[in-house]
Amino acid sequence: MIVCGANPKNLISMFGLSTIDLVVIALYFLVLIIIGFRAMRRVHSQEDYFLGGRRFGKLIQVFAAFGQATSADTGPSVATTTMNNGASGIWSALMMLFSTPSYWFTAVWYRRLRLLTMGDFFEERFASRWLGGSYAVLASISLTILLSVGFISMSKTVLVMTPKTYSELSIKEKHEYDQSKRLEKLENTDYLLLTPGEKQEIEELRQAGPASNFSHINKATLIGIIVLIVTIYSVAGGLEAAFISDMMQGIFIIILSIMLLPFAFARINAVYGGEGMMDALRSIHNNLPESFFEIFGSPNSIDFTWYYIIAIGIMATINVAVGANQLVATGSARTEYNARFGLTYGTYLKRITTVLWGVTALAAVVLFGSKVTDPDLLWGFASRELLGSLNFGLIGLMIAALMAALMSTADMMMITASGLLTHSIYRPFFPGRSEKHYVTTGRLLGAVVVVGAAMITMMNDSIFGQLKVLWEFGMIYAAGFWLGILWRRTNRYAVWTSIVFSLVVFFILPAALPVVNPSLRYNHTLLEQTKVRVVSRTYTATAADVEQRREEIARWKGRSEAGLITADVPEELAEGDVFTRNFSLPRKAIYWTRGLAKDADGQSYGQGQLSLELVLYHSLGWDLSQHAYALNETLRVLTRTLIPFFVIILLSLLTSHPENERQILNAFYVKMKSPVRENRQEDMKEMAYSLQNPHRFDHLLLFPNTQWQFTKWNRTDTLGFLFSILMVVLILLFLYFAVNLGGKINL
Repeated sequence: MIVCGANPKNLISMFGLSTIDLVVIALYFLVLIIIGFRAMRRVHSQEDYFLGGRRFGKLIQVFAAFGQATSADTGPSVATTTMNNGASGIWSALMMLFSTPSYWFTAVWYRRLRLLTMGDFFEERFASRWLGGSYAVLASISLTILLSVGFISMSKTVLVMTPKTYSELSIKEKHEYDQSKRLEKLENTDYLLLTPGEKQEIEELRQAGPASNFSHINKATLIGIIVLIVTIYSVAGGLEAAFISDMMQGIFIIILSIMLLPFAFARINAVYGGEGMMDALRSIHNNLPESFFEIFGSPNSIDFTWYYIIAIGIMATINVAVGANQLVATGSARTEYNARFGLTYGTYLKRITTVLWGVTALAAVVLFGSKVTDPDLLWGFASRELLGSLNFGLIGLMIAALMAALMSTADMMMITASGLLTHSIYRPFFPGRSEKHYVTTGRLLGAVVVVGAAMITMMNDSIFGQLKVLWEFGMIYAAGFWLGILWRRTNRYAVWTSIVFSLVVFFILPAALPVVNPSLRYNHTLLEQTKVRVVSRTYTATAADVEQRREEIARWKGRSEAGLITADVPEELAEGDVFTRNFSLPRKAIYWTRGLAKDADGQSYGQGQLSLELVLYHSLGWDLSQHAYALNETLRVLTRTLIPFFVIILLSLLTSHPENERQILNAFYVKMKSPVRENRQEDMKEMAYSLQNPHRFDHLLLFPNTQWQFTKWNRTDTLGFLFSILMVVLILLFLYFAVNLGGKINL
């Protein structure tokens, strides 16, 4: 179903927004611009512009970490993956939960580095300007991709708030819409009750991915407005403007996280009967199949099995640490305690809101799941249906909140990338220029980054596909960062080899080989897919299960009489009955990142990049078609994550540091053990004393007389880490209550 759109001849109705909605959005933009120009007055140096003068306390740091971890893709993307996978889809934004306790320690590293960018770390630790410069280039690309994810999600969500009616669709759009409804009908049918022709049809429609929503708003225009606003306030005020706005935007993001819930619960109670939150939660359970609420190992979930979540957790712990924005957000703190508190608990704030997004998504699926076939559009559709009719400016507030979530990430990505490009690329080629000159250069390069992200957005429309690229991109440098901090023997030769190996084998060759040799896309072996997996699960029937079984029985009778099906008639169900349901996990391409498609001649071919890791496993005799798709992805992720460590350790053992780097290593490691003083002058004196006494902190080493630089924990380390672990447990319990227990408690 497509809801009523607006008359495109009228500006306000064309955008589907009331006057008060437009006023809310305009006021929000105005405040951001004022913040940017007020902060501009305090920018006198690169440190002022790129790190805000390192003058931020715990509150600012918490919202800075929250803002950079949360973008416009967060709530809507959770809705996307929840609609696709059930409650297990919440892991799309929560799977890095298990890496968060490590922030309690890495935050201290960022602050003790006392550097401007992560590129400076590679330059200083390995005495290689080229290594720092290469990091700056690749990290800037990664930041641009991350920013594009926010653009994609925000644009999709806003566009669905301004839909066309069915009568306004073109002939082509109507055909695509009809296909989407057909796919929805087939996917809601027990797989064993489908005819052979329908089983083939569902595979073809899944590959085609037909859209079901079409908007009046031009996507390019919407993205252009966002680019302009972000560029104005971030370019003007630098990191201070970004952080001050992040506080305001953090409040908007929290509003975004809870805004839909009371309206969704009220609508559910109005439709299904009941009062209050608990009745609404029970109605959600009663009106969705019980399989929808499995947090781990759901049969609906092709992406989020427990072992894939563990693999992503390992990769996240390793890869997130080398993120350029991590150093900028944390290195700007006034003290190292502010840094670790802000990074750790600002990130936990995101984890908590993620659970709220998941509950909102479940409510939206109950209310609107049958009306939206593109899951990326669920959040926007629910926002319009629940908030639009009230005419209180709530649609404008939702759009402002989405833009706040996007901009709180965009400003951080822009400042971080411009700092990397200015300090590690531009400055070495144009040394000795004034601070004002470098700040101006940073502003210009920052604008280029935002425009680049917008261009990527126009070429790619997949939120989850982009997220998976981002999760893996950090592995190029991650091993060099971790071993560079923790193992003194790590040297530049080993790190360079690891970087080149990872970049070529995991990113360049997978993209280049199909271009150089297009026949690879048609290679019969490489077109292999996972087998259709029919999974049986046992549940206690809800009202939704009972209704679904009635439809299946009616469908079976019609097909049985026509001789189209030989399966036994499904048994009737009543609420509370224990029954078995069969699920079909769709076939997925094993070796191609974007699956398979068909050309004009009807021949199948691979899309996207070629997964060389899986080709290697196939050549070793592994039958990957027998694996679940998530298992193949787990193998690929762990291979990419761990091999760079083996490369560095092996080559570091075979080579050694140049003699002239010994003094550099002494200075680096004593600096990493010297606590940061809040007063800048005192910190400089303390550092000077440490450099004169490079063995000053050797008594802190956990493994003295070795190359390993692990240090003993103090009271703050221990208590902070234990409390951080407790936060993980509490968030998991919150997730379980919100998704499962809350719908079963009678108060």
